[in-house]
Amino acid sequence: MQELSENQEKELHQALLVLDAELRQSLAAFDRGEVVDLDLPIGRLSRVDAMQQQAMAQAERVRMEQRLEQIEAALERVEEGEYGYCCLSGEPIGYARLRARPETPFSVASQEKLEGSR
Repeated sequence: MQELSENQEKELHQALLVLDAELRQSLAAFDRGEVVDLDLPIGRLSRVDAMQQQAMAQAERVRMEQRLEQIEAALERVEEGEYGYCCLSGEPIGYARLRARPETPFSVASQEKLEGSR
């Protein structure tokens, strides 16, 4: 793999900043959401549906929080001059992979090794 050019690194850094802002905004919107009150006199099916939607929203929130943590870690790697290198192998991560998922800490080969060991 080839190392990132200065322009590529700037582009990806900007993408990380945009993702960070978008996720923080989405998480703030979740915080303003409503919680199902089990004592409300609504129909049984409506309550079950509302609880299911609430559970799905909570799962989405967890996923977003995890991605935000990855983005914050990637921004730290940018500041430390380590962005674009695999945290496992130390090899450069491909530009195409970073464009698709700028917060990724692993090259494709390392990611496959990690997934294969599970």
